[in-house]
Amino acid sequence: MNKILVAYFSASGVTARLAKTIADVTGGELYEIHPEQPYTSADLNWNDSKSRSSIEMKDPGSRPAISGTVENMEQYDTVFVGFPIWWYVAPTIINTFLESYDFSGKTVVSFATSGGSGMGKTVEILRKCCSEKTNWRQGKRLSGGEDSASVKAWIDSLKI
Repeated sequence: MNKILVAYFSASGVTARLAKTIADVTGGELYEIHPEQPYTSADLNWNDSKSRSSIEMKDPGSRPAISGTVENMEQYDTVFVGFPIWWYVAPTIINTFLESYDFSGKTVVSFATSGGSGMGKTVEILRKCCSEKTNWRQGKRLSGGEDSASVKAWIDSLKI
């Protein structure tokens, strides 16, 4: 049986809603990626070049610390990894998450929310955080209010 984890980082709750829908559709377990130092609204102000998120996203080596870990990661066969798109890529905390576990032999599927930006080179960047033995499936940008039927259609198309 395919055991599924739906791991996500959500700054405003939009990605969290989508992650819950994916977990409901797949029967997967939810895991929220919490930053060790929570983001304030000032941290998330992308119009301020000195905001925490702006500084992190300008530094490709940035790896914000995560509070907590996934227990028994080895039990999962498929891991959906969700996040909002920041500056046309995943927030660097997602790199931290992916580098924290061995995804060899696992299927990883990214999903993202955004106000309009596509996935860009997000998956190419994230793949570098994992073993070459990770089976990546096509990620997708979805709206935070995506209904179960459209989420199910996408997941079914992945043939996991």
